[in-house]
Amino acid sequence: MIEQVILGAGVVLSFLMAVTLGGNDAAEPTDCAVGAGVISIKRAVLLFAVFTAVGALTQGFMVMKTVGKGIVPEISIAGAFASVAAAVFWVNLIASKMGIDVSVTHSIVGAVFGYGLVAYGFEGLNSQILYLVILSWISSPFTALVLAFLFYRLAIYIIRRFDIDPYDERVENILSKLLIFALIFSAYSFGVNDIANATGVYVTVAAKLGQVPDYNAMIILAALGSVGIAIGGYFIGPKVIETMAFKVTRLDLIKGISAEMSNALVVYLFSTIPYIFIGFGLPISTSLATAGSLIGVGLSAGGLSGIDKSTVFRLAFFWVLTVFVTMALSASIYIVIRDYLGVA
Repeated sequence: MIEQVILGAGVVLSFLMAVTLGGNDAAEPTDCAVGAGVISIKRAVLLFAVFTAVGALTQGFMVMKTVGKGIVPEISIAGAFASVAAAVFWVNLIASKMGIDVSVTHSIVGAVFGYGLVAYGFEGLNSQILYLVILSWISSPFTALVLAFLFYRLAIYIIRRFDIDPYDERVENILSKLLIFALIFSAYSFGVNDIANATGVYVTVAAKLGQVPDYNAMIILAALGSVGIAIGGYFIGPKVIETMAFKVTRLDLIKGISAEMSNALVVYLFSTIPYIFIGFGLPISTSLATAGSLIGVGLSAGGLSGIDKSTVFRLAFFWVLTVFVTMALSASIYIVIRDYLGVA
């Protein structure tokens, strides 16, 4: 009976995690188009919700598998509840209220790691997958930064080489459509990678209880998560979108396209290529990839003066803090459930 109550509460929390994900991370695919003035926040959030759902339902299983049964051998009902509860508390009740774009990926992976340390010990974790995840956290923002830097320089070179007027009405119209396409691609990539943050911990649990194959369980969870993400993006997302769209660097059409395409490519490739070769897509931080791409275009256009260094340092501090906070919270919650409720 206690297990059923914990499971039910955990599923509710998982849905809230999806709402949290949509609220805090809607900024990733939409910030450039909004910051460049191409689209309103409401329309951007609508596109975000639709194409995130498409990505989650078609390829989201690639990363859900990693979070659900890649880092740890298996997540129990109590472990799933503890992990999601820790992430929801930190991201939704603390970070989003402050308008800080923390990494939801860091939150859930840190929480799963905290649970795993208590339940299995460090030797019981899949260290190879864990090291790859951490490596991807470091490499993905730098990859996005470099790509955005190069894309912007290439765009400026083409404009000068062929004497294109970027303020010509027809050119602006084409660039605006390209930026909307970049938003759509980025939202799709976000769905592929980040749906795991909301529902990945319940893959094993759902498959066992429902007696369905893992893949079908992941599709069901992806559908549930997509609804939550859409709700969170609409009601909570605008505040964080404003932070990323207007406070990291000043955006125009060319900067926006360079940054958003870089972000989308990095997120999509880190999700799919590792899955093809090792069977586990990497849950990278889309927050870090987005910030890396914005910093890249800022540096490419104006050097260090092209970025708001205080905003960047503030974001970086909370990204690092997130891992340790959710790790400690998850471990503590799991210990309480195990020792006082007798559910492991």
